[in-house]
Amino acid sequence: MTFKEKLQRRARKNNSIKALVKFSPYDIILAPVLTEKTYRQQEVANKYVFKVHNDANKNDISAAIQYIYKVTPLKVNVVNTVFKGRERRKLVRRAFKKAVITLGKDQKIEFAA
Repeated sequence: MTFKEKLQRRARKNNSIKALVKFSPYDIILAPVLTEKTYRQQEVANKYVFKVHNDANKNDISAAIQYIYKVTPLKVNVVNTVFKGRERRKLVRRAFKKAVITLGKDQKIEFAA
C-alpha cells in the first residue's frame, strides 16, 4: 500500500469531504434521475435519486444535498452503474455514479416540472 492510498483511507475514516474541496456542491450533484421507478420511490419510500460526480463519496453527497435543497438526508446509498454498449449497437449508455438519498417523513424535494 502506497502512502497516497494510506492517506485516502485515513481521510475516508475521518468523514472527510474531499470532493467539496475541489468542487462546488453544484458540481457534485449533476442531475436528478427521473424515471418511473424513481417516481415510485419518491412516493412510497421518500427516496430521491441523483446522478453525481465520480469522485464524490457519501459525505460529499450528503453535504451537497444539505446545501442545495436545505434538507438533511437520513441515508445515502451510492451505486456505480456500468457501461452498457456493444460493438454493433447504436444505443450506448455510459457508466456513471448515482446516489439514492433517503429523507425523513416530513421532508421533501421539489423538482421543477
